[in-house]
Parts: sequence; structure tokens; C-alpha cells
Amino acid sequence: MGDNSSLMDYGSFGIVLEVLRMSNSESKLVADNNTDTTPGGLGIIFLIGFMGCGKTTLGRKLANRLGYPFMDLDHVLEARAGMTIAQYFAKFGEDSFRKLESEVLKQTDYHQHMVVSTGGGLPCFFDNMEWMNAHGKSVYIKLSPKTLAMRLENEKEERPLLREKHGEELVAFIAGKLIEREPFYTKATVVTDGLSLTAEKVEGLLKNK
Repeated sequence: MGDNSSLMDYGSFGIVLEVLRMSNSESKLVADNNTDTTPGGLGIIFLIGFMGCGKTTLGRKLANRLGYPFMDLDHVLEARAGMTIAQYFAKFGEDSFRKLESEVLKQTDYHQHMVVSTGGGLPCFFDNMEWMNAHGKSVYIKLSPKTLAMRLENEKEERPLLREKHGEELVAFIAGKLIEREPFYTKATVVTDGLSLTAEKVEGLLKNK
């Protein structure tokens, strides 16, 4: 999940992003800029992987390197829902959240070329993984359960699925979830180890696809 201190990452390359309430009452993200639309661009890059794998941090760096706008879909969802993801989970439950998450993925307006970080569970529900691969390229940032647990240990209050889990229990929970999710994650255009992963490496991997 991205940093909840603000609803959007506006970046440093002159991008103006705002969430507009559309006439049909659906929230869409509209970007007004002169982003690279030259032939041969990388298109929409969806970063996927378990929570804590570094999608948002890497996404910002990759977007800055490519000169593309960056979007955190968790922030778009929170803007549409009018509450944080943790609050939405508590009020409506996971089934309702997954439906909303899929709607946000498919109803958001994207630039021809941009970097998008996604929620950890998003690829594993409905046809979300197939949709992302049909509309762009996807990158699975792969990390071990132990590494993910170390990163997430102090962030559990923001992560509804991880509350009340500690130490080896947290590692075991993540390992179990990865067994469930990897069949979806590994459908990505690029599957890469998240340790010491750089924006430059991701760019190279994508250009070779």
C-alpha cells in the first residue's frame, strides 16, 4: 500500500493529476500533461507483487527515469471511497473491497505511457491480471516471505490482512498467501527478484520484451 500522507503522487515533472467526479458518479483519474507519446514507448507499466515488495518506491523511481507520470491505484481507490483502505475493509469487508478495486483498475483513465503501482491482492481476483496484460505490461517484484515480513513488521496497522500477526506467524501467513497468489503474479510480462532492484534494470527487462 502506498504512503497515505497524500492522495496522489504529483511527481516532479510537471504532471497535474486530479481526481474528478464524473457525470456518472464514477471517480476517474485524469492526467493533463505532455507525457512521452512517441512510438516505441513502454506503454502502461503495472507493478504487481505482495504488499511491502516496493511497488510504490520503485514505481516513483521508474516513472522519474522514464519521464512518465506515476499513479498509485490504492490512492485512487481511497479518493473514490472517501476513506482509507483499512477503513473500507473494516466497514464493508474484503469481498466488497475486491469488487471496488477491480472497478477502479478498469475504469481509471490512463496515459498512453505511465507507471502504475497496484494493491498486493489485485492481480488475484476476477480477470484483473489478464486485463493488465491486455492493456499494458506488468512487472512482478518477487521477494521471499522472510524479507517481506521484515519490511512489513512495523506497518501492520495500515495492512488489514496482517493485523495481530507477528514474527514466525507473520512469515507463515505471507508464505501461505504467496502460494495462493504466485499463479497469478507469475503471469506478469516480467518476473524479477526484488532485492537490489533498480529502475534501470526494470527498464531494461521491459525493453527486452
